[in-house]
Amino acid sequence: MSKPAPAFGFNPTDELNDLRMSAKAMPLYEHVKRFIAETVTPMAEKYEALGKNRVGEERWQYAPGQLELLNAAKDQAKKEGLWNFFLPDAETGEGLSNLDYAYIASELGKQPLASECMNCSAPDTGNMEVLERVGTPEQKERWLKPLLNGEIRSAYAMTEVHHASSDAKNVATSAVLDGDEWVINGEKHYISGAGSPRCKILITMVRTSPDAPAHKQQSMILVPKDTPGVKIVGAMHVFAEDHAPHGHMHIVFDNVRVPKSNMLLGEGRGFEISQLRLGPGRIHHCMRSIGAAEKALDLMVERGISREAFGKQLAWLGGNVEIISRARIEIESMRLMVLKAAKAMDVLGNREARQWVHMVKAMVPERVCKIIDQAIQMHGALGVSQHTPLAHMYAQQRTLRLADGPDEVHHLVVGRNEIRMHEGSKEDDASMAAVFRN
Repeated sequence: MSKPAPAFGFNPTDELNDLRMSAKAMPLYEHVKRFIAETVTPMAEKYEALGKNRVGEERWQYAPGQLELLNAAKDQAKKEGLWNFFLPDAETGEGLSNLDYAYIASELGKQPLASECMNCSAPDTGNMEVLERVGTPEQKERWLKPLLNGEIRSAYAMTEVHHASSDAKNVATSAVLDGDEWVINGEKHYISGAGSPRCKILITMVRTSPDAPAHKQQSMILVPKDTPGVKIVGAMHVFAEDHAPHGHMHIVFDNVRVPKSNMLLGEGRGFEISQLRLGPGRIHHCMRSIGAAEKALDLMVERGISREAFGKQLAWLGGNVEIISRARIEIESMRLMVLKAAKAMDVLGNREARQWVHMVKAMVPERVCKIIDQAIQMHGALGVSQHTPLAHMYAQQRTLRLADGPDEVHHLVVGRNEIRMHEGSKEDDASMAAVFRN
């Protein structure tokens, strides 16, 4: 029995192998780099200084002067046309391809506030893309418009306390139709962004049709954060950090009532919506992660050539030269993989490109973690302190090995596809355990 043709391989004429940024996007790319250097980085230093040493409930509000600094940078970004360019081929954004945006996202990943200053922050990017694609005119007017204007923030309520949410079929938060209202009950945690005083809307994954086929039971509903019954229990910490005021919140939905019209796309279409949301968001995370790896490598080398021990610069001690070499090789390898995944989404569509997306999501956070860890080691005790960004960067990247699905799920999807390809069977789309998170 002959095996089917491989799904992956190198074809010199394949459009997927043309990974060049388009000529039309190059001026924007250069503009973004200048804006980060000239506007965002100086602002970020002042912004962080204002927010230091805040305790208790005041941590969940912006310190005096912080929002003024942030809004001034956002206004400048709007003035310069650096706004909402994350939406691929959309009238509301720059109309960039996923490949073009992937290059830009790598630059955004080098400066933590860069994405927010240009209205390209998660989880808002995924939420705006969902509303752009499937929202009704009324939903777009009420929620998408202020999100696109940078006037409010949003969150995506998926992960549950008592169930393994890496398999979205396990979602148990219920929504029951009562007249013209959905009544929602359940408990979720690690809802990123829900702590922000500017967060006004939650796209919430619920189970609406328990008797339907497994992949038709879930729906997405818009829940305003100030709806009675939405109870924020508190912040979940990440490596002992609460990430205030953004936060990752533990939320109880206690008989929360929202209008029937708050349903997105239709009852039982939650998995369908996820196909719109997940691919682009994962690519954005991966390219921002590569930007973080670049920054970590820069810090590693700078530290290595600025300090001496045992009569040599640190960079030349032990295996540090090889560590630096391997970091550069890994970054370039990751970059090419993610660019190809982005191109696959442009050429094949999100659904058909999912294997590439799963591959880079399994690969990138793990390898970036290793590079940041090596940069920490080069810095010694300083590397785990508050005096370098490395500890925060490591925590963020380690979290990404869980967010958007744990490594194991991505490897399962890729490995299963490879095995079934050799068996001659076709992967059943309905069996894909979609993983939903920021």
